[in-house]
Amino acid sequence: MVSDLRIAVDIGGTFTDVVLEEGGRRLTRKLLTTPQRPEEAVLEGVRLILTDAGRGFSDIAVFVHGTTLATNAVIERRGARTALIATEGFRDVLDIANESRYDQYDLTIEKPKPLVPRVLRFTVPERLDVHGKIRLRLDEEAVGVVAGKLAAAGIESVAVAFMHSYVNPVHERRVREILKVGLPDLRVTLSSEVCPEVREYERTSTAVANAYVQPLMDSYLARMQAALAAERFVGTIYLVTSGGGLTAIETARRFPVRLIESGPAGGAIFAAQVAARAGEKRALSYDMGGTTAKICLIDDFTPHTARLFEVDRAARFLKGSGLPVRIPVIEMVEIGAGGGSIARLDALKRVTVGPESAGAEPGPACYGRGGRHPAVTDANVVLGTIDPADFAGGTIPLDLAAARAALQRDVGEGLGLPTEMAAYAVYEMVSENMASAARVHAVERGAVVNQYNLIAFGGGAPLHAARVAEKIGVRRVIVPPNAGVGSAVGFLAAPVSFELVRSRYMRLDRFDAASASELLAEMSAEATALVAPGARGQATFERRVAFMRYVGQGHEIMVVLPQRPLVAGDADALRASYERDYAVLFERHIPNAAIEILSWSVQVSTETPLPAQQSAAPATQAPVPSGRRPVFDGRSGRTTDVPVYRREALPPGSAFAGPAIVAEAETSTYISASFTAHIDASGCIVMDRRAG
Repeated sequence: MVSDLRIAVDIGGTFTDVVLEEGGRRLTRKLLTTPQRPEEAVLEGVRLILTDAGRGFSDIAVFVHGTTLATNAVIERRGARTALIATEGFRDVLDIANESRYDQYDLTIEKPKPLVPRVLRFTVPERLDVHGKIRLRLDEEAVGVVAGKLAAAGIESVAVAFMHSYVNPVHERRVREILKVGLPDLRVTLSSEVCPEVREYERTSTAVANAYVQPLMDSYLARMQAALAAERFVGTIYLVTSGGGLTAIETARRFPVRLIESGPAGGAIFAAQVAARAGEKRALSYDMGGTTAKICLIDDFTPHTARLFEVDRAARFLKGSGLPVRIPVIEMVEIGAGGGSIARLDALKRVTVGPESAGAEPGPACYGRGGRHPAVTDANVVLGTIDPADFAGGTIPLDLAAARAALQRDVGEGLGLPTEMAAYAVYEMVSENMASAARVHAVERGAVVNQYNLIAFGGGAPLHAARVAEKIGVRRVIVPPNAGVGSAVGFLAAPVSFELVRSRYMRLDRFDAASASELLAEMSAEATALVAPGARGQATFERRVAFMRYVGQGHEIMVVLPQRPLVAGDADALRASYERDYAVLFERHIPNAAIEILSWSVQVSTETPLPAQQSAAPATQAPVPSGRRPVFDGRSGRTTDVPVYRREALPPGSAFAGPAIVAEAETSTYISASFTAHIDASGCIVMDRRAG
């Protein structure tokens, strides 16, 4: 009998979440991340959940894994000792960037620090033109000299990024061959493989990021693979990519930069599934974990996607203030506003929260693991929205006295506030930070944020969702089952997928259908080869896209291509599609203006149908609270006893009014007095704003 047991693991900065699915049942576990050796928490969590299920490692058919390790390595600057080899004359691409300033009026502007310092950037004579023709042959002796310098500097990983290598990778590949002869253990990343696109700064930055995290991720994934094998695991391992697809572990070890947003991508998939069941065509995904919080727009049950992501932004909401990574990614805004985000007073005695996080070690003060500074979790414990005796299903007892002391010392004393009001100030500030992020993200996408309904998940979002919704004018909030481990649940709904993007310039008025078809066929074959081993007989579909713009413009619009070889007559259809999409964004198109294609994309993916919309649940008798809990309301300045309901005891159709708390093992949901709540047919807590 073939096992259908699947396990998903999401390693966050604070918690490691584990989900098991088999035969229609789902089990979950949440435990603290082990930062020094992340696989320890993974293996412990898998052992615990398998014990719960009465199964063993050999019963696992599929193991799906997502992690923020690559992101954290970049943010915390703890990647490998990395070098860059560039074309002679282009040593300072990382410093010059695109010559823009993300805040032109800030005279003390701080740009993100490059991952490779100037002293470790080397150049060699070589040059290709924009068509890939060799203008200056690679100086192989110069490459040999650089190899000696790499060895002397103790370089672990190197990125090679030559001008126009996206058209012709011959020189980059030759450099790898030369380096491997003298330095067989050196990891080499080629920009022509990790990001074969125009714009040398973004391409170089992406190659450097891949090289920077590759030794760390490769070592971790190798240890994980070996540890699972030692436990007699014989199933298939997948890694979740930033674009929301699954890829083989071998591909992930080669291109770890594609894993940078893997955990949040799983959350967006989870929210899209919830939106489909609820029939919410416009949804705002709100994922708040222990370290960060993420917002993502979902239209027609599909998360918005992008081709560029910024890591380690110097300014929270300003584009251009981070390190660009050009990969397929689910588009979202991410801020340091998680349960472990540290609260303090700034020089003007304003309450600030994050981006620094207490993480799992030492954690918030209430964890009792040595943390002295208050975090968002401490504020919720003091307010009463978290039960110290029932946190993480009772597996992590919390110290209320330590939380009160930390909040009073770092926030209350400086403002002359009692401890409860200091806690509410932290709660209010983190909710406002999230509301501001939602407003900015919606505006950047041309959306009206209060026309979306909120889907809240992660360990922290259900505690803050009602207040965030009040601030941004959202009428409905949905908290799905297993919200505390939502990203891991989303991993199990992700398709096996791989997307390739390559640049090849072409004008529509000189459209070369044969050349375009040949390129798309090559990309299709390569993407299919990467997907096929994991598809295991599943049906696959292909999506082809051209990135087009008016000649002279700076950025492109995505236009979907037909799933067949292109013909000369397709030029007119592509123009019509482009002009229609352009008018949606900018009100009108430019008649008869020349259009050019910069890049082409092919995505091959297994088919994963969306769940059917659930019908309304019949009303039941009003539920009986399992108890009551004192909760401090900062707006009224009073502490009141609010009813507490156990989620597992609430059948579909249950209805009750706020203020109330719904407790479960993975998180708790706070329903404010502004909302009524009911349980829908799929078990979601649905909060609706009261009239007026």
